[in-house]
Amino acid sequence: MQAGSFSGVVPSTPGWSMAVSYLYYAGEIGADRESPIPGGGSALGLNLTAQMLSISAVYVWDTGEGPWNFASVAAVPLAKIDAGVDLRIGSTSGSVSDSDTGLFDMTFVPVVASRHFSPTKHMSLALYISAPTGSYEEGRLAVLSLNTWVYSPTVGYTQLFQEGTLEWSTTAAIDFYTKNDATDYQNGADFRVDSLLIKRFANGWGVGAVGGWIEQIQDDDAAIADRLDGFRGHSLGVGPIVTYDKKWDGGSAEFSARWVHEFDVKNRLEGDPFMLMASIEF
Repeated sequence: MQAGSFSGVVPSTPGWSMAVSYLYYAGEIGADRESPIPGGGSALGLNLTAQMLSISAVYVWDTGEGPWNFASVAAVPLAKIDAGVDLRIGSTSGSVSDSDTGLFDMTFVPVVASRHFSPTKHMSLALYISAPTGSYEEGRLAVLSLNTWVYSPTVGYTQLFQEGTLEWSTTAAIDFYTKNDATDYQNGADFRVDSLLIKRFANGWGVGAVGGWIEQIQDDDAAIADRLDGFRGHSLGVGPIVTYDKKWDGGSAEFSARWVHEFDVKNRLEGDPFMLMASIEF
């Protein structure tokens, strides 16, 4: 779900753009597997439904034509989280559910630096910073924050084919987490790659595919994680994407819809996320 159109490109035209996205995700970890939960402790049969509306603002700096262009980004997400477990270990026994709605953890990107190797080959470098701005209460199942800072050095690459009508964009990142001091739980770093391939047509429509791979490269560090052999996670996902572009004097917009089927999942929630997005350049 992290794959973005033209992820390697910061345009040379300065100014503001905005993206609005809606994400729906329903996933679960089966009752045959004990798993840590964000509010602390562990459970069997964890299920979660998340709906997130995220509003992102992008400002492209006035650096003119040249091999490098720069931008800054801020994203404000609002979320509704519904969570439940079949059995909570070390606390309440039996089926438990919880729900919460509000501001989730905000993300900031001080600088996105984009290198244009040619009109068809572009690369971007950035450090994404997620701050624990959402509400968090130890002991709850449904929380609106990881209660950690997350630092994600990220590389994006975009290559265009067939006179620019076929786009391949890929984003690779490593997520580094600070410790959750409330629960004394340290998440291990995650490596992830997300990619998309889109063929666009003269009438504005585009069709393609998206895919992603998440691989935890460090063990989690906590008493619960030690009991669960580090609780390293892994997941693959693939699905279709449809886009529509609309241009006018002084601006443009792209609308997209994607669905991803997750498979080969270990120690992570497994589901089929769906996302709608609109990106507008002024």
